[in-house]
Amino acid sequence: MTAPKPGRLAYIDWMRGLACVLMFQTHCYHAWLSPGARKSTFFMWSQLGGTLPAPLFLFLAGISFALVIDKLRRNGLRTSAIARVTIRRGAEILALGFIFRLQEYLIAWGWAPWTDLLRVDILNEIGVSLMLMGLACWVFFSHYRGMRMKLAASLGSAAIAMAISLLSPLLWTSWRPDWMPWPIESYINGVHNLGQPQSWLFPIFPWSAFAFIGLAAGFLFVSDWTEKAGARIFAFAAIAGVAFILLGRWLQHEPYHLYASDDFWHTSPNFFLIRLGLLLLILATVYFWCRWGPAQWGFSPLIQLGQTSLLVYWVHIEFVYGRFSILPKGAVDIRTASFGLLTIFLAMLLLSTLRTRFKSRLRLQTLAQKPVTAN
Repeated sequence: MTAPKPGRLAYIDWMRGLACVLMFQTHCYHAWLSPGARKSTFFMWSQLGGTLPAPLFLFLAGISFALVIDKLRRNGLRTSAIARVTIRRGAEILALGFIFRLQEYLIAWGWAPWTDLLRVDILNEIGVSLMLMGLACWVFFSHYRGMRMKLAASLGSAAIAMAISLLSPLLWTSWRPDWMPWPIESYINGVHNLGQPQSWLFPIFPWSAFAFIGLAAGFLFVSDWTEKAGARIFAFAAIAGVAFILLGRWLQHEPYHLYASDDFWHTSPNFFLIRLGLLLLILATVYFWCRWGPAQWGFSPLIQLGQTSLLVYWVHIEFVYGRFSILPKGAVDIRTASFGLLTIFLAMLLLSTLRTRFKSRLRLQTLAQKPVTAN
């Protein structure tokens, strides 16, 4: 394994782009297919693929978070300063989540309920997860130094992820904090204002578990041991992925269960283990694809989408679910919806490319305007 190392973030951008594509197909088929088409096996597999985009986004947010923290530490920032920077970044993403909800509410003025303004969507969840990870890292770094610090952060993050997953079934049922106002409880279990947790929302339990497991993986990737191991660490990740999938399936088929009420598809720790295994397999495959495969031989649509994932998420929602949907909602067949999906993909790819070129041109203009000083 002596091939040149790829750009440090190439495999992360590729995975993020893959999450965008999976998100596009999930949303398009869910929004546009007629009731008859929804009964097909095709739709079932489409929505099964839809269980991956949110975990991918959160998992990658955790990995990227660890990389950013490692860079800040190398630049000499103190622990308290790192905590402020990272928590502030999470607050910015949370604020963007509220702005997005306000935009959707205004566009749908007249038929959208005001409670949509407080819906816990994926941007809200990413923002809250970043803030929680910033707080956790402040605790880890305040108690450990040197090589032990990254190990403690990795193990601690993994422990938090498992705790979130194990507590989720309880906080959705018997341990529901229903004494809280619903806008706050909704961040715990996605209850919204409907009296019961809703599977289409993104509360801390169980979703933040994917961010913390990504944080654990990220700190492992920036450790000295991993730098020496090189690409072998991703081979180990693939093996661990297979083990987690088998463990999750075995636990699910055991006659004895830990919880009296267990929603496999939404709160089950067993399903968390299976999805964690899939994430590690995807991570290893994408890394090898970017390092030795043709992923970076030329223009990569997935890497391009991954670099502007927030933008394409923000825009595509309105053209799929919103007032400006390009196809009638709940009324078309699979073929028509597939053409619509292709249109959305190409349009978002074009938007992403224009955004990148605009930023590059703006950066060049800024550099050209800076005065040149002689030494």
